[in-house]
Amino acid sequence: MGTPEADHAALRPAASAYWNPYAAGIGLGLVLLAAFVIMGRGLGASGAFSSLVATGVHTVSPSHAEGNAYYQEYLGDGTRHPLKDWLVFEVLGLFAGGFLSGILAGRVNKSIEKGPRISSGRRLVFAFSGGVLMGIGAKLARGCTSGQALTGGALLSVGSWAFMMCVFAGAYLLAYFMRRQWL
Repeated sequence: MGTPEADHAALRPAASAYWNPYAAGIGLGLVLLAAFVIMGRGLGASGAFSSLVATGVHTVSPSHAEGNAYYQEYLGDGTRHPLKDWLVFEVLGLFAGGFLSGILAGRVNKSIEKGPRISSGRRLVFAFSGGVLMGIGAKLARGCTSGQALTGGALLSVGSWAFMMCVFAGAYLLAYFMRRQWL
């Protein structure tokens, strides 16, 4: 008899193998092409969260949101609700599709992916901190990895390619300091 997590894991059906990364890349490219053809614009995610924050601030303090140029960019002229933006629906679909894919592949379970040298709490703090840094970087770069790398890269935007080179350089530099947490 093992730990409750090990006993629970032994009862789960085996998860499906991951997709071939090249096939997944081609599939992602086709999704990007479909977004351009159907919606007339590429993929992105950080704009959806900005719309959500702007709507929340506007709900709590309308005068502050209306007087702030950043929030006003997402609130618009008031003729259309900011949560009816394409990016909001795209991100909702992303969550639904990811969850459905996880169910179909047998990968939905309550666990924390971590290495043997890090506690679950510390792993969650690092993950949250990384997400906050990526969010700040996305706002500074005026786009996240999906908007800059996928959409901007596909459009051969020099700024998007510079963004991705900086993302990879930063990841490789920081990986040296973080690798012991995973090994």
